[in-house]
Amino acid sequence: MLNPEEKIKAIVSALEDVKATDITVIDTSKLSSLFDSMVIASATSTRQTKALADNVVVKLKELGEEVYGREGEDSGEWILVDLGEVLVHIMQPATRTYYNLEELWSKAQAARPKLAQLPVQ
Repeated sequence: MLNPEEKIKAIVSALEDVKATDITVIDTSKLSSLFDSMVIASATSTRQTKALADNVVVKLKELGEEVYGREGEDSGEWILVDLGEVLVHIMQPATRTYYNLEELWSKAQAARPKLAQLPVQ
């Protein structure tokens, strides 16, 4: 069983093996109790999104990790691989630009109230 940092390194390596571009890792541990990190990568075609997802699944299973689910393979524009505490989003550039997950999650981080700012009751 990999620790979260090792898992992210293995995911990034698996994405790089199949020439993913614009790989981004976002720490979501303070924003969600469902997962700790998100890895986002771009692919140039439907075939590449599927190949990237397949490679992530194969490599992580080889390392003893469980894959909880895969979504989006029908269209291939956005494939989500659920690895428990890490979610992997593999997107074609137009889809990635449209949904802009990096900005969405950074805004969520900025909007999250700090404990010191909360009124005392």
